[in-house]
Amino acid sequence: MQNAKDSFYLALRKRLASINPERTVLLRGALRPGILVEEAEAPLAQVSPDVFVLRWLGLGIDMDLSSTMAAEECEILYSTCGSQAFGGLDRGRMLSAMDEEVMAMLQPFHTPKLNYSVQPAAAMQTQIFWDEPAFAPITVQRDRLSRSAKVLLYSYQEQGE
Repeated sequence: MQNAKDSFYLALRKRLASINPERTVLLRGALRPGILVEEAEAPLAQVSPDVFVLRWLGLGIDMDLSSTMAAEECEILYSTCGSQAFGGLDRGRMLSAMDEEVMAMLQPFHTPKLNYSVQPAAAMQTQIFWDEPAFAPITVQRDRLSRSAKVLLYSYQEQGE
């Protein structure tokens, strides 16, 4: 399932860079699109505001098909404190903009599956695909508004995976 997870993340990262090139994050001295995978980063005390964080939750396998299909649930976490220019009073608008970015990043609901363990990345024989997101209610922590969206990611297992 690692190839599917990598392909999903990098597809969303590329899509975010084209949707909102200003949403960036500085990690380990590199400026990159504002999306990261929780399990691939150093532990964070709190998720950075105005950044999308992918968290992998659960895995299921269906072996009753002609090819084995795996499904993994991904939670996309994000929050905002609003902008300094408006003293944080625009945090609702900022969260709504992030909601729209999540929907835009996820469409279309598929992408080619690539193997990123080799350079350059090698195209595999199948695509990965996912459901429409299920958005959780907004949570409020002092000056921060947060939300998450969950999607189920599907991938056929290929030879050598």
